[in-house]
Amino acid sequence: MSKRTARFTLDPAFTVGRVNPRLFGSFVEHLGRCVYTGIHEPGHPAADAEGLRTDVLDLVRELGVTAIRYPGGNFVSGYRWEDSVGPVEDRPRRLDLAWHSTETNRFGLSEYIAFLKKVGPQAEPMMAVNLGTRGVAEALELQEYANHPAGTALSDLRAAHGDKEPFGIRLWCLGNEMDGPWQTGHKTAAEYGRVAAETARAMRQQDPSVELVVCGSSSQAMPTFAEWEATVLEETYELVDYISLHAYYEPVDGDVDSFLASAVDMESFIENVVATADHVGAKLKSKKRINLSFDEWNVWYLSRWEEYAKTLDQSDWPEAPRLLEDNYSVTDAVVFGSLLIALLRHADRVTVACLAQLVNVIAPIMTEPGGPAWRQTTFFPFAQASRYGRGQVLDVRVDSPTYETKKYGETDLLHATAVRADDGTVTVFAVNRSRTEPLPLDVTLNGLELTSVIEHSALADADPDARNTLADPDRVTPHPVEGTALTDGTLTAVLEPLSWNVIRLA
Repeated sequence: MSKRTARFTLDPAFTVGRVNPRLFGSFVEHLGRCVYTGIHEPGHPAADAEGLRTDVLDLVRELGVTAIRYPGGNFVSGYRWEDSVGPVEDRPRRLDLAWHSTETNRFGLSEYIAFLKKVGPQAEPMMAVNLGTRGVAEALELQEYANHPAGTALSDLRAAHGDKEPFGIRLWCLGNEMDGPWQTGHKTAAEYGRVAAETARAMRQQDPSVELVVCGSSSQAMPTFAEWEATVLEETYELVDYISLHAYYEPVDGDVDSFLASAVDMESFIENVVATADHVGAKLKSKKRINLSFDEWNVWYLSRWEEYAKTLDQSDWPEAPRLLEDNYSVTDAVVFGSLLIALLRHADRVTVACLAQLVNVIAPIMTEPGGPAWRQTTFFPFAQASRYGRGQVLDVRVDSPTYETKKYGETDLLHATAVRADDGTVTVFAVNRSRTEPLPLDVTLNGLELTSVIEHSALADADPDARNTLADPDRVTPHPVEGTALTDGTLTAVLEPLSWNVIRLA
């Protein structure tokens, strides 16, 4: 056996936790072309009667997203929900400070709910309330408009607007990234903790069954990280169900090896937030456990956006401009797959996660106005994880060859997890972080009664920079891998260099 072989053992007696379907959530923000010419484009050849692009709807279903967070993001901190309801022709145009754009409000709350219904029953609303420029009163009004059955001013107004049935929004975000100085209405942890607690208390008075997400840090790199979580949770611990995490990754100064190890940061972020939340719980002598909502995550070339933002004409407020339309490579997709593995490896505590975003804006789905829609490289790992990553996550402890990274030191070449479905089948998700060498893999199976390899699929390419574009939308797709075998309780495979792998066993 090569000393370069990676190994781990799977045993149904050792599990992490059950995957909550909300782990495969996504995010629609009024930013760039995510909504307008993304999911909503009246007049497009594929548009339905409501102006929703049916080609995009088909791809959203194929992607397998569940909870869809809305309407932001930074956008929500200046959002007036009343602007987004009622007759479309009467809705006001507003300046959006977050993305320096003009918001037409042609797509609003009712359209969002209609969009979710067309995606399918698995698509659940996850609504954010504005705690930047607004507060408790407006959150309660939005909740009443959206959810109260009938017989009050706001529930009757919803019915008058054409939505007799309540929207039934269970999952609510109490603001967005309130720790960030870029946020309209940015607050200190103490200020935000108080308003979040007041809002949560009031929303629960209206409906005790709501599930509430309080804002954690915008990233682990924030100077107030952990202290922010502790302060906010001391105010809100018994009133909320989740604390949020946001993380984006890109290669810095061409350091691809560290970029490939981004999940090392993501896993430490999760574990540090869990430790902070549990410390507050212990301090408060609470029997309750706070779960995590990783409601923004992705590969995002943020530094490019920051450079571009400096060149913007501040007197111009365009409608649905092309913003943040990152085009993802094979390398990006492998990192992206590794981030999915990180989420699954912590499925006991991360019970909501939202890929930011769904269409056009740092998204797995791209569209051209009046033209086609296509899948980015990152589409495939998400679609496969959502499809096959349902059930119990098995505890995977890898024994792997390592490589040296500038940012994270010595790092495993193998990043992996495995999920056992209710029918007993097991799916191994694995990434080989080596850019040059294939990685032999041996997996010992104990007590799983598996006898065959259904499929081994890999996303990899001789060109690590290969990507799908308007001109070549199918340049990169997963391909079958030959030679993967299951004999005498041992799975053997070879993972191609720089690859995302899905190995299904029955």
